[in-house]
Amino acid sequence: MAARLIQIDWPDFGVPDLPPALTLDEMRARLAAFRHAIAARGHGAAVVYGDREHAANLQWLTGFDPRFEEAVLIVTPGDALLLAGNECLPYTGISPLVQAGDIQTGHCASLSLISQPRDGRRLADWLAEAVPAGCKLGAIGWKWFEAGEVDDPATALDIPAFLADPLRRIAGRVENATDVMMHPGHGLRARVDAAEIVRLEFSNHMAAAALRRMVFGFREGMTDFEAYQGAGVGGLPMGCHSTFATGARAAQGLSGPTGEILSLGQQIGFNICHWGSNICRAGWLARSADDLPEAARGYLDGFAGPYVEALSQWFSMMRPGVSGGEVWARMRALLPFETFGVYLNPGHLIGLDEWMSSPIYEGSTEPLASGMAMQCDVIPGHPVWGSTRMEDGYVIADANLRADLVALYPAVAARCAARAEFMKSVIGLDVPDTLLPLADTCGIVAPYLFDPTQVIAL
Repeated sequence: MAARLIQIDWPDFGVPDLPPALTLDEMRARLAAFRHAIAARGHGAAVVYGDREHAANLQWLTGFDPRFEEAVLIVTPGDALLLAGNECLPYTGISPLVQAGDIQTGHCASLSLISQPRDGRRLADWLAEAVPAGCKLGAIGWKWFEAGEVDDPATALDIPAFLADPLRRIAGRVENATDVMMHPGHGLRARVDAAEIVRLEFSNHMAAAALRRMVFGFREGMTDFEAYQGAGVGGLPMGCHSTFATGARAAQGLSGPTGEILSLGQQIGFNICHWGSNICRAGWLARSADDLPEAARGYLDGFAGPYVEALSQWFSMMRPGVSGGEVWARMRALLPFETFGVYLNPGHLIGLDEWMSSPIYEGSTEPLASGMAMQCDVIPGHPVWGSTRMEDGYVIADANLRADLVALYPAVAARCAARAEFMKSVIGLDVPDTLLPLADTCGIVAPYLFDPTQVIAL
């Protein structure tokens, strides 16, 4: 299979309707599943911590996310209490469970920003009332720890000391239970249903449309600020910082705009990331290989083309039952580290957080499963050729999940099918029926970004 350049317009499969809002029934089912999972671990209660950077677990359980403050959810077999700070307390009303009275709320000023009023009950007092004394308690932040990282992974907590310390005084034992939410095999957030696919598709569309507007606006001599403004980002919450790295910043992949000038023959990488989506591309500010530095003119045949060939194999493996270790091994064989430098996991789960966890790692026996929202995040890097990227969102879906999507949201199912057909028939990628592409950018690699209508095909 050989890579070549074709000239096409990037596809446009239409604008999705607004996705369905979280319903009370959905949220009650999530909270019930959480209680069941915690009880199965032998926990008499659980505490979920969230802040602006780590809001996904809390939002999944409640429909509420803290805005520039922190929040704490305490769940017992019979009650649930959501503590919020001065400015977030009114916003807790966005939660269907708060509206229905299934979750009570409390004001805890210590969760607010510094120097604001600190009147009202202390956090320790709220916890002493809500957490059963002497119980085994599960604490949920945003990561758990592996053996070798810490002395005792079970009790290594990823929550602030001002929360962990009183919990350890009140409970008999406090354990890290973050995997209950985020583990790729058994985490409650690690599978999505048809309604969540609709929400993910809307997010991916918004991010992909913004990235497309930005790319087709690239011009020599503009600043990176001007280039990013061309994205016209639509207002959804950002899942991570937007990156835009070129010129002197090209090797600093997480850099945002700094005033660099877009110039011919520069490397470039950039993304737009919303909750549930991260659309990312990398390549060269060029119109052809002639615009590249002489040492990099083999970029298409030696680097970007083989990368697209490898991703075709990645797509082919996105089927329920394939182990994550198989995907890791295949990618390492097709993209040798000494040339492509792929260090991070070649693919991971995405949620409201840009990286939830991954079943794909060396030696993994975790099977890919229906309902996994997968980020095609295979990040190569080379000192001369720079990078390339085809990073978009997908959902692995068996026949039952695909049938649910067709029955409940036929327009979404039709757009996913049209994207898959484009990837297969136009780009030449090996896309199985079990993979639902969520963005119109899926399959697109434009190596020379001053002429993005030139796209790699197989």
